[in-house]
Amino acid sequence: MKLLRSLFQFYVDASIHVALAVLALALVTLRELTILYDWTLVGAVFFGTITGYNFVKYARIAGLYHRSLAKSLRSIQLFSFLSFALMLYCAWHLPWKIIGLAGVFGLLTGLYVLPVFLNRSLRNLAGLKLIVVSMVWAGVTVIVPAANMEGSFSSDVWILFIQRFLLILVLTLPFEIRDLPYDLPKLRTLPQVVGIRNTKWLGSIFLVICAILEGFKDELCINHALSLQLTLIVSAILLWMSSKKQSRYFSSFWVESIPILYLIVFLFLDYYFATSC
Repeated sequence: MKLLRSLFQFYVDASIHVALAVLALALVTLRELTILYDWTLVGAVFFGTITGYNFVKYARIAGLYHRSLAKSLRSIQLFSFLSFALMLYCAWHLPWKIIGLAGVFGLLTGLYVLPVFLNRSLRNLAGLKLIVVSMVWAGVTVIVPAANMEGSFSSDVWILFIQRFLLILVLTLPFEIRDLPYDLPKLRTLPQVVGIRNTKWLGSIFLVICAILEGFKDELCINHALSLQLTLIVSAILLWMSSKKQSRYFSSFWVESIPILYLIVFLFLDYYFATSC
C-alpha cells in the first residue's frame, strides 16, 4: 500500500497526470477536426508538458537548494531531464511550423516563472496568471495540433480555441480558490478581486458561453458536442465544490482529470455511436 501511495504521489507531483490531461485535450482536437494522428506530435505535447510544468513548479526550489534536494525532488528532476530529451527527439521529427508555434507557447511558459519584467515574472503580474495559463493550454491543445491541417485555420478552429481557453480558465479556478490564503494580495487573482462565490458564478457563465459556442460551428460533430456538454457539467459541479480547504488531490488530481474524462467520453461515443465529424 505504501508503494502504491508513493507511486501515485510521484505520478501527480512529477506532472504525469497533468501531461495526460493536456494530451487528452490535444487528442480531442485531432479527432474533432479529423486530423491524422502524428505520434511525434503526441509525444512532443506529452513530454513537453512534463518538462514545462516541472520547470515552473521546481526551478526555483532546485536553484536554491540544489545540494540538499529531497530524494523525491531529485527523482522528479531526473525524470524531467529524461522527458526533456524525449521532447527534443519528438520535436526533431516535426515540421518547423509546428516547432515555431510550440516555441511561442514554450516561451510564454518560461516568462511565466522567470523574472524578466522589472524583476517579476508573468505569474507575479497582477491579473495575468489565469490568462497566461489558459492561453498556453489552449494554444498547445488547439493551435499546435491544428497546424497539421492544410491551408489556413477555419472559423471552427478559432471557436474551438475560445472554448478551450474558457474551459481551462474555469478548471484553473479551483486552484485559485485553494491558493487564496497563500497568494499575495498584489497578484489580484479572481477570487481575491471578486470573492469565492462570484468567482464560481463567473466560471459558470464562462461554461455556458463555451456550450453556446458549439452551436456556431460550421461542421458540428454530435459526439463531440455531447462529450463537451458532459465535461462542462462535471466542471461546473467541481467548481462549486471548490473551497479554500480542499483535500490534497481535489484540484491536482480530480479537477485535472476532467480533460481525460472529456476524451474518454468522446472516444466512447465515437466507438458505439459512430457519426461523421
